[in-house]
Amino acid sequence: MDPVNLAEYEDVARGKLAREAYDYYAGGANDGITLRANVEAYGKLPLYHRVLRDVAARDTSVEVLGERISFPVMVAPTAFHRLACAHGECATARAAARAGTIMVMSTLSNTVIEEVAAVADGPKWFQLYIYKDRGATLDLVRRAEESGCRALVLTVDTALWGRREADVRNNFTLPDGLTVANLAAHAKQNFPAGLAGSGLAAYAAAMLDPSLTWKDLEWLHGQTKLPVVLKGVVHPDDARAAVEHGAAAVIVSNHGGRQLDSSPATIDALPVVAEAVGGKVPVLVDGGVRRGTDVIKALALGARAVLIGRPILWGLAADGEEGAYRVLELLKSEFDLAMALCGARTVGEINRPLVM
Repeated sequence: MDPVNLAEYEDVARGKLAREAYDYYAGGANDGITLRANVEAYGKLPLYHRVLRDVAARDTSVEVLGERISFPVMVAPTAFHRLACAHGECATARAAARAGTIMVMSTLSNTVIEEVAAVADGPKWFQLYIYKDRGATLDLVRRAEESGCRALVLTVDTALWGRREADVRNNFTLPDGLTVANLAAHAKQNFPAGLAGSGLAAYAAAMLDPSLTWKDLEWLHGQTKLPVVLKGVVHPDDARAAVEHGAAAVIVSNHGGRQLDSSPATIDALPVVAEAVGGKVPVLVDGGVRRGTDVIKALALGARAVLIGRPILWGLAADGEEGAYRVLELLKSEFDLAMALCGARTVGEINRPLVM
């Protein structure tokens, strides 16, 4: 029987993936406090649904940075999709395009930007890490622009790499034939050789720039005409600073519980970030979204849309492109039903009183 919800897709994926790959995708930092809280916090929020609202006709679409998508769920940037299926990021791109939503491609992809962009005509953004080698960083920006990406998503919560103990225990590395493909032109595609522990953590320590400040956001604005979205914001002061420094949007994110353990659940941080932004730019949120009702709660608390990461990987592992597409369609169906049962006919009618 096909999975009927996102949790069942994870069950299928767990049985198909190599242990090291499953642990890499599923794991969080240290004790997993934030990893669990991201999911559990949604369950603590009741929905105060409205009745007698004529919900016979509904429109689930929403606009994000000028792009109309079919429902307020986007594909979050996650690394190494070819650990899940042979077609990797290309399968994800096709699934997102079929579902009518935005895919955010990862710097740490097993497939180069150009190939992913070419396989499907859906809208794409590009997630950027700033490397110590600014030439390599600028090359990624140029290639994203030339490939038709419509925004850059700058990840800002990785000054140092979180300690993911499952990866340390497994001596996580990429299998033969898989690399950080986008960096091959700069000879930065492979993890350091011969080290114990997490090969990805060693790679990040060697390659990524831990000295970033708000001046680097200004530098990036000077290098591109694409809108720059900040991913990794949970503090209201940082949200205000993001707006002041020209961010086109902010993503409330704790990196899926993979960086600072005991960081707040993103749904808990969302209202204070949204209040700090004050409607000046869109606020998005990722982490822990597993049901259509979760999407309703996030929108009611100030998000324009949500992003999902792990569920896409579970879909890929279960059934490639079709599995990833089915994950998105399941969530869309759940969202449409929840919207109707809350008495909302459009996304614009999902508001704060639903969660009081």
